[in-house]
Amino acid sequence: MGAVGTDVEVSVVIPAYNEEKNIYRALKEIGAYFGGKGTRAEYIVVDDGSRDGTLEESRKAARALGLPVSILESAHEGKGSAVRRGMLQARGERVLFCDADMATPIEEFEKFERVLDTGADVVIGSRKTRGAQILKRQPILREWLGRGFTAITNLLLGVRVSDVTCGFKCFQRHAIQPLFSRQRLSDWSFDAEILYLAARMGFKVREVPVRWRDSGVTHVRLMRDIVGSLVGLVKIRILHP
Repeated sequence: MGAVGTDVEVSVVIPAYNEEKNIYRALKEIGAYFGGKGTRAEYIVVDDGSRDGTLEESRKAARALGLPVSILESAHEGKGSAVRRGMLQARGERVLFCDADMATPIEEFEKFERVLDTGADVVIGSRKTRGAQILKRQPILREWLGRGFTAITNLLLGVRVSDVTCGFKCFQRHAIQPLFSRQRLSDWSFDAEILYLAARMGFKVREVPVRWRDSGVTHVRLMRDIVGSLVGLVKIRILHP
């Protein structure tokens, strides 16, 4: 993979809200993976108004590991807002965003690279398609709510994917500005908005089965976020007619 117009091959964006227990390990594992491959990479931690030691742990990791880490601070606006800010700041030819709990191991990126090399513009991880491995399941209610949200997203937005919300997605450089500059939602429905925009704009979206492990910790507040995400789907149709 050659960089065009930048010396950064891969950017990794990590949205973080109260992730002091995870962020050091995440940066260590991600840095070791790309360092071991000799990939020119940058790492962007977007702190979404954390109330714990996430910022301090991020700075500590950057110093101790000698990694090129950019740390962006913001008020607590939601995961979607954090991802958007990081994606638009990234300089890499390919930009991955992943969750700080490393529910999907960074080694799964190797599968993404193969698909990106075939001409895909957007590659998304899926826990539902054939070949996915669930190493530790999430509580059954959350699992079925996720399936339901994906089904409703497909129905209302015409998006044809098996897993909307997996927090492991990668974008080619040319797709980032058109998609994320138009993103308007800051909550959990931002994934659906980005995939809807990608389909509308004719970008090639491909799913890749991934290994995934539930971390046992979630910032999702079920009823509030379920209602908010459903409202978000309606907003998407209004915001992007």
